[in-house]
Amino acid sequence: MVLGSVLDEKLLASVCAGKDCVFHLAAAQHESDVDDGYFRDINVSGTQNILEASIAGGVSRFIHGSTIGVYGDAQQGPLNEESPTQPENIYGITKLEGEKVVHEFKDRLSTTIVRISETYGPEDKRLLPMFRYVSKGWFPLVGAGANMHQPIFVNDLVEALIALLDNEEAAGETVILAGPSPVSTVEMIDGVESALGCHSHKLHIPMMPMNAMAFTLEKVLPPLHVKPPLTRRRLDFYRKNFWFDTSKATALVGVAPSTTFAAGAKMTLQWYLANGLLIAQTIA
Repeated sequence: MVLGSVLDEKLLASVCAGKDCVFHLAAAQHESDVDDGYFRDINVSGTQNILEASIAGGVSRFIHGSTIGVYGDAQQGPLNEESPTQPENIYGITKLEGEKVVHEFKDRLSTTIVRISETYGPEDKRLLPMFRYVSKGWFPLVGAGANMHQPIFVNDLVEALIALLDNEEAAGETVILAGPSPVSTVEMIDGVESALGCHSHKLHIPMMPMNAMAFTLEKVLPPLHVKPPLTRRRLDFYRKNFWFDTSKATALVGVAPSTTFAAGAKMTLQWYLANGLLIAQTIA
């Protein structure tokens, strides 16, 4: 393993030399204490740097990890690869700009863009707060919890990425990689409860005052060099709808994600327990 920056062109030249394929999954994503230029440097200029290094190093296949965030929101129903893109934050905006850079290289390199849904599983901690709240017997639910997600278990994602390697039909294409079926926020909480073998009380909190609080914290704290404990992007989990038509991915990849959220939550829990992130004795 070599750690470094996508802005380090010398390092990129070294790690790409003689390689057959590059999976570009590095990104600026959740940082809240940096300006927009940081996101553009990493997600746009960094992508171009890796593409240039790949061509110079003789790479034959380039799989670019993008995000479902380029869509903004799926209010009108399931999304597919042809749905309009309308990113709502600097992360989504710069990831879409990064996609455009990849398109500019598709005549010089076999590229595929994958728009990856929320990913979870062992080694990832994004669901850890949900598990911890539920294990204590309560969960702060902002809004109604009816908004939809289509998270993909990490093993399913890796299987799909590897399957794309030798698939020349996917060259020059954009593909959505998402889980087997959509689930609501409430259904995700229920899945975590099932994994833990306990029930939690859902503390319903209205969305409007939370959004106002997040907006205020975002304006007041960063100039004081304090990271806001709540942001509007964090609230997106409770209000945005993302579900997908994944028929194109199934046709191109040849395999379909099979891990339900309930099954994935159980495997994620086992990793949390094994690594001391949750204590079994504290689970109700």
